[in-house]
Amino acid sequence: MAHIRSSLPDGLDPLQFTYCRHKSMTLALHLSLDIWITKACFPCGLAFMRLRLGGYWMYTVCFLLFVLHQCSYTLDFKYHHTNSLEAYLQDLQTNYSSITHVYSIGQSVEGRELLAVAIGKYPREHRIGIPEVKYVGNIHGNEPLGRELLLHLIDYLVTSYGHDKNITRLIGSMRIHILPSMNPDGFETSIVGKCTGTHGRYNSNKVDLNRNFPDAFGQTTASLEPETEAVIQWIHSEPFVLSASIHGGAIVAAYPYDNNNLGSNNYSRSPDDDVFKYLAKMYSFHHKTMYKGNLCKMKFLNGVTNGAKWYRISGGMQDYNYVWGQCYELTIELSCCKYPPAAQLPNLWEENKIPLIVFIQQVHLGLKGRVLDDKGNPISKAIVNIFGRSNLIPFQTNSQGEYYRLLIPGEYVLKIEAEGFDPLDKTVDVFDNINLYSAAVYDFVLQRSNSSST
Repeated sequence: MAHIRSSLPDGLDPLQFTYCRHKSMTLALHLSLDIWITKACFPCGLAFMRLRLGGYWMYTVCFLLFVLHQCSYTLDFKYHHTNSLEAYLQDLQTNYSSITHVYSIGQSVEGRELLAVAIGKYPREHRIGIPEVKYVGNIHGNEPLGRELLLHLIDYLVTSYGHDKNITRLIGSMRIHILPSMNPDGFETSIVGKCTGTHGRYNSNKVDLNRNFPDAFGQTTASLEPETEAVIQWIHSEPFVLSASIHGGAIVAAYPYDNNNLGSNNYSRSPDDDVFKYLAKMYSFHHKTMYKGNLCKMKFLNGVTNGAKWYRISGGMQDYNYVWGQCYELTIELSCCKYPPAAQLPNLWEENKIPLIVFIQQVHLGLKGRVLDDKGNPISKAIVNIFGRSNLIPFQTNSQGEYYRLLIPGEYVLKIEAEGFDPLDKTVDVFDNINLYSAAVYDFVLQRSNSSST
């Protein structure tokens, strides 16, 4: 952990930590007054230390205990149960408060908090022009790889901020939300090393949470579970643009739709099919093996698949995000074994570290901007349509007049409509701006219609 600061009693000069991170934890301490520390070695504890204690011995002891607490915690490659997961997130909030915000989106059936982390330059609130992305892990309790990979992604992002140029720009250009576990109750009953089966898959009410969302192709008869309701409210509380949920049992990136009107396993094409295939391939091609498409005794061209073509499901979270949340979501399967042994976690992290980062950077694909009236006021619920893409529910601007549309490079015709305003058609060019850490910005001004002004 880098740049830890403490508030000390008056008379103790500010300390300076130069480095304290994971496997090579070296701590440089500089204190005035009567505290002299010549060398500190971590993580095994303080060594080669010389202190001349005077009247400030109590401060000295308290300070050293604080240091040991802050620098003794290393995110190990193991499965973190509820208590250790919550402890890690609490430490994260304490040590990286300027770029992180830990919050709960709700509770599980058994009352466990569904804790999420927001990482960004402004972690506590949405800012105009800064897109929101999210990762969700462990929707199935017996598929906890996402839970651990997302904890290590959090750790990697915060410890690299200010040291790695690309990660620093990434965090500065978006707000990243990570929910390590959507189904903590199911996880606590699951068995490590069990690669197949459904033990622990469901929540405590024996419901598959990835079949519990409202479905665009038919009605779901089951009532919404607390975890599902919490995620639905979360989806609508922020203008999420891009998302992925992490699963186990295969190695493939799947994209919408997951359902269709045919009642069978057939390709179900969404209006943004080209964008979804691009996003899925971005993950697959940056993964060390997924792109091969012949893993886990399954075959997927380029390591990607349309969800309904693979197997059709009703009530999936992926389709709900896209249809009702205006959020482009993938379902990413990352291991043949649903609950791989902990010894495999380091290798699985190395396989997925780069694609996890590359994927969220794709939030800068396409267009973003605002729809305003002629006085510069934002117009909410303005429809931003792309010619040739008929979404089941049209994409609309948020309360601040913002819109985000992921599009691959090309020329597009937009039609912007809002009640009480004249519609506007506009042709725009989309370029590959990914490395600029910003989508192309197009603001549109609508004129009030004559009928609305009289």
